[in-house]
Amino acid sequence: MRSAVAELSELRAAAERGPSPEATRRQHGRGKLTVRERLELLFDPGTFQEIERLRRHRARGFGLEDRRVPTDGVVTGWGEVGGRTVFAFAHDFRVFGGSLGEAHAEKIHKVMDLAEAAGAPLVALNDGAGARIQEGVTALAGYGGIFRRSVRASGVIPQISVILGPCAGGATYAPALTDFTFMVRDTAQMYITGPDVVGAVTGEKITHEQLGGAGVHGTVSGAAAIVCDDEAECLEEVRYLLSMLPSNNREQPPAAPSADPAERRCEALLDLVPPNPKQSYDMRAVIAEIVDDGDYFEVHALWATNIVCALARLDGHVVGIVANQPASMAGVLDISASEKAARFVQFCDAFGIPLVTLVDVPGFLPGKDQEHDGIIRHGAKLLYAYCNATVPRVQVILRKAYGGAYIVMDSRSIGADLSFAWPTNEIAVMGAEGAANVVFRREIAAAPDPDEARAQRIKEYRQELMHPYYAAERGLVDDVIDPADTRSVLVGALAMLRAKDAPLPVRKHGNLPM
Repeated sequence: MRSAVAELSELRAAAERGPSPEATRRQHGRGKLTVRERLELLFDPGTFQEIERLRRHRARGFGLEDRRVPTDGVVTGWGEVGGRTVFAFAHDFRVFGGSLGEAHAEKIHKVMDLAEAAGAPLVALNDGAGARIQEGVTALAGYGGIFRRSVRASGVIPQISVILGPCAGGATYAPALTDFTFMVRDTAQMYITGPDVVGAVTGEKITHEQLGGAGVHGTVSGAAAIVCDDEAECLEEVRYLLSMLPSNNREQPPAAPSADPAERRCEALLDLVPPNPKQSYDMRAVIAEIVDDGDYFEVHALWATNIVCALARLDGHVVGIVANQPASMAGVLDISASEKAARFVQFCDAFGIPLVTLVDVPGFLPGKDQEHDGIIRHGAKLLYAYCNATVPRVQVILRKAYGGAYIVMDSRSIGADLSFAWPTNEIAVMGAEGAANVVFRREIAAAPDPDEARAQRIKEYRQELMHPYYAAERGLVDDVIDPADTRSVLVGALAMLRAKDAPLPVRKHGNLPM
């Protein structure tokens, strides 16, 4: 028995060491950690339980029969993050470049099935070269199994992808199907076709980083929700995100004791937001003033910056915040902002996270490009997401709220439970200047002094239809509040709504806008 145990210990130790010291040196030389170093950073110390550590492929041909390495290039298992169970699979680039073959895929399928059955989050640490070419169609079928399971678990357990190296071809759809994708600058790349193929087909010369680096996906494509400077920072951010998410869709988001008084007045808001609707300010400062300890987790911070999406806590309870950003494009809604906010709203609704919407929006971005690229159907995604959401929903109108964009930003008319407004709010079909030019166009043109006539009509329109209490008088705003009371009002409203139950009609599923 002792010899058998000793043999087992050596096999387990060999699997943990990896293929060779030289392979580890090459991995470190690329600026990347090894698979087990990453898992140590992700999980609470000593909690990771590995499964199928001794798994090897059974493929033959192309020299594979002579290279049967334990783990087959992926480490799978579960552990604790912040004391709660989390599952993970992590590619080992030192083994077959982290490529996916039949055995490799079956290990991932196993851990995905376990995560869904246990009702616990799944984290994928991606650092692989895609499908293992030597195994042909069985490798492709392995990816199909991953995609199918990811879709089945969508909205059931949180799924997080972390890109720490290459992720190419069909493999890119695995992170695209998950809830959040993290990427590390300089070492992570993600693209369907690499630079060589792009060059051969289009003649365009482009680097891996220019084609699919973290900077590109964080700012241009929107495929990366969070971009980090190094792996340690990245995995710490993953841990922080997990601390704000429920384990599954049957649990409430984890509450945490807060030392920040629920009734704290936010006097700074009186100076942060200028009363002039044309003057810019940073909505992030408003969010920091309202939430517990000024702490929030922003997603897609570098993409579609005209809208802010963040997770935070109010009186210790997790909320999702959607807010127009006047510091970027005046906070106007466009295609990217609509898609960004729509997906965030859907995620929060799927996992029971209440929504707070902070409104300061001049409308949808006008222009031929937006219209031709589909602002109608893309804007409808945000509208659909809000209308479909059954979690508690509270709207706060800070300043301007014009036209269809006001409706889409979770107005009372599309189902917000409560709507509050600051005394600086302007809710209207459009700004007073534009409205006067449309309604009184002929009168202004015929006046002896058109400028004076226009100014007078603008003043009248503002006094009649855009004063701060017009919407409140008609029941479209529940109350006009002192900005300094915003935090305490939100805390009280969300506490009242905590047991909200608003089931949807029986249906298989809705048909989302294109």
